[in-house]
Amino acid sequence: MAGRIGEMASGEPRTGGSAKLFERARRLIPGGVNSPVRAFKGVGGTPIFIQRGSGCRVEDVDGNHYIDYLGSWGPLILGHAVESVVEAIRQAAEDGTSFGAPTEREVRLTEKIVQAVPSIEMVRLVSSGTEACMSALRVARAFTGRDKIVKFDGCYHGHADGLLVRAGSGALTLGAPDSPGVPAAYARETVSAQYNDLASVESAFGQFGAEIAAVIVEPIAANMGVVPPRPGFLEGLRRLTREHGAVLIFDEVMSGFRVAYGGAQELYGIHPDMTTLGKIVGGGLPLAAYGGRREIMELVSPVGTVYQAGTLSGNPLATAAGLATLSALEDRAAYPALERRASVLAEGIGDAAERSGAPISVTRVGSMLTPFFSREPVEDYESAKRSDTANYARLFWSMIRCGVYLPPSQFEASFVSLAHGDAEIEQTLAAVQASFSASGEG
Repeated sequence: MAGRIGEMASGEPRTGGSAKLFERARRLIPGGVNSPVRAFKGVGGTPIFIQRGSGCRVEDVDGNHYIDYLGSWGPLILGHAVESVVEAIRQAAEDGTSFGAPTEREVRLTEKIVQAVPSIEMVRLVSSGTEACMSALRVARAFTGRDKIVKFDGCYHGHADGLLVRAGSGALTLGAPDSPGVPAAYARETVSAQYNDLASVESAFGQFGAEIAAVIVEPIAANMGVVPPRPGFLEGLRRLTREHGAVLIFDEVMSGFRVAYGGAQELYGIHPDMTTLGKIVGGGLPLAAYGGRREIMELVSPVGTVYQAGTLSGNPLATAAGLATLSALEDRAAYPALERRASVLAEGIGDAAERSGAPISVTRVGSMLTPFFSREPVEDYESAKRSDTANYARLFWSMIRCGVYLPPSQFEASFVSLAHGDAEIEQTLAAVQASFSASGEG
């Protein structure tokens, strides 16, 4: 297990080790990374290669230390290398790393998921959020006998064909929201509406209502930066899908177990027909899930005829990590603490920006937040795109020099974990103030 990581003094970080590793990686891995946002295209410069983490801190290969708000893009709500999670993984590994056969841990984990998420009656474990969303849509199409789906500009549901239509996250950062290699026929079955604009969804149903199998949405958008739903938006989606016989899918890969133990659907009191989960549910290991109403999920093989399989689905190490993480959260005592710390951080960033005249709009739901360099409220894909990404890049590198690691993209969420204490929040806000003071706008 990683030992405690100390603080990094302000100053120019050492970069030689990361630069050498990046050069080696670029010879063998496209772009030198195994997921696009890691390439730092959104902020420029050389990616930082991390070698260990402990609590709310990480250390890179050059020995620089950072307070980490990336949190592996969301899973590490407890922090890095938490003893209970590491010990659970160790015990599972001693019994065997993979069997391709049922195990008790996967039953226990699915029991916790069904108990936690209001709308889920049955659930299937998979290995990634992409796989969960792809599978949920296949089941929804089988259930309705229809082909078209509705998604939202700027929302990201993985890289399956047909979902990379005006996607957010890495696609938005790289300025290529429509990916080559996706057959035009697949894209034609995807209708992309505007997030937070119920009229655009009504228009889609007005034109294609009898053909729409499902509406898939991040109930709290987090892949164009954090964008909360407007009052009435999710309620409107629930009404429209019921009226037209379509399946409503909440993609809670990011928000599940993050904004509340039962996810965004617990927070807002809206029950979708199906839900996809990832990130926290696997405790930082590759695990995701999709689930929903029993009558829908019983279409999945081997009970039904909708085929989906995976050698590593329900992997013993991943289910052990997931169980340890959910066990630490299930009494719900963690969420008020996360809310308070994230609120202090968001308000502090806003106050520091206002004092310096920086054009920042901070959005937050629970322990997810994004400081957008924008004078206008960010409520959808179009307003997110108008953010000043160059200014965000300057803030990112200034914070790196102060020992704080933010997401390397304007269009991503920062995550507060239970390992972030008052001292770390205070240190982070001091770095924010120093960054704005140095340049006037970050």
